[in-house]
Amino acid sequence: MENTQTPTPADSSALPSLYADPSFWGMTVTQFFGAFNDNVFKQLILLLSISATVGIDGEEFDDQQWLPMFVFVVPFLLFTGIAGYLSDKIGKRGIIVACKVAEIAVMCLGAIGFSMYSNNQSLVFLYCVLFLMATQSAFFGPAKYGILPEMLRGQDLPRANGFILMMTFLAIIFGTVVAGHLLDEFRDKLWVGSIVCISIAVVGTITSLWVRRVPPANPDLKCELSSFTVPNDMRELLRSDRSLLMALVVSSVFWILAGMMPSAVNILGKSELALDDTFTSYLTGTIGIGIAIGCAIGGLISGGKVNFGLIRIGSMGMLVCLALLSISASGDVQLLLDAEGQLTRLPGVAETGQWLGFWGSLSTLLLLGVCTGFFAVPLQVFLQSRPPEDKKGRMIAVMNQANWIGVLLSSLFYWAFSNLIEQQDWPRSMMFLFIGALMLPIALFYHPKSEALSSEAAQ
Repeated sequence: MENTQTPTPADSSALPSLYADPSFWGMTVTQFFGAFNDNVFKQLILLLSISATVGIDGEEFDDQQWLPMFVFVVPFLLFTGIAGYLSDKIGKRGIIVACKVAEIAVMCLGAIGFSMYSNNQSLVFLYCVLFLMATQSAFFGPAKYGILPEMLRGQDLPRANGFILMMTFLAIIFGTVVAGHLLDEFRDKLWVGSIVCISIAVVGTITSLWVRRVPPANPDLKCELSSFTVPNDMRELLRSDRSLLMALVVSSVFWILAGMMPSAVNILGKSELALDDTFTSYLTGTIGIGIAIGCAIGGLISGGKVNFGLIRIGSMGMLVCLALLSISASGDVQLLLDAEGQLTRLPGVAETGQWLGFWGSLSTLLLLGVCTGFFAVPLQVFLQSRPPEDKKGRMIAVMNQANWIGVLLSSLFYWAFSNLIEQQDWPRSMMFLFIGALMLPIALFYHPKSEALSSEAAQ
């Protein structure tokens, strides 16, 4: 295992190149498996929160996805602040390993929860496990992203972030799609899937040991009441650095939109395209494929700088894709995938459908993901590299807090927009128009200049 201390600024040239660094690969694989487990579990809960009843006009859907979205977000708001404090105080590598051990325990509880659900159809225990899963992720977040500028060369940060984000969204794809298959094949014994998740958590714990040890960034940091929220020195940093503050706000708004997308795609597939859980998950997973591609390309294009030009390209592309997805079609255009995988018409389900259809939506969601990847990479790199060395972990914590406030608001926005759509009897695809409207101010007004990254940024 690679357990050496990160070289000091004086000997930073001793750091290995990015793709030859076992520590980088250890962090990448650990993040991949963690994201996979998170998304298998969360997608299962989201799909189980959509209940269908047969009415006069066919199936009617009760969409309660906002509730697990809300449950998932709360731990990030409660614990991210103290997680950032601990990551700077005691060291990030130890927190990473501890969180992976905790993930094993949470996945074991998930197996119990799914077994209980098979007997009583109650989601209450599973919502509690979802809360615990989000709690370990809240502690994992500041350490996993804050450690990158401490263990890598500054010029490697764009490529490292692009690659890790690509692998993260590949994990989201696999996790989302696997969840759909599990629900279709093992609806009455979902605990079977949890066995796989427990095994993956064990493997992720092992790979976390490859991450290079780094000294605590600020071992003398004192725990104060503000450590649980936004520390005073971080407030001063944000007040004095307008560019950093604006990036934080944009990141939070972005996650309002990102938080609404999985649920919007799920209800589109189930309600308007009349797809089963597996093919609905294919739609959601396709976004992840696009994001992985966009992150990889964005990291390569960025080179050794924060390339904010990618944000302008990404935001405009996202607007176009969301507008296309929002267009409905009149008439009996519902489609269903039969046992042979062929798209067939399903009469009498609803009077409206999605204009693009299954294949059109699939390709548009892929392009939407690519544009999202372009948007995400420069923001991530900027928020990592901009703060001073002894504040990086807490800056990532503040970023996570802001992002999860965005996700919390996304559950409330989704609930409000969903109710409005139902009351007005609009097609479900209108949700994408609302998401696009929230994205519009960023596309029009957020145009920062690109910045170079020095080789010392990692120190």
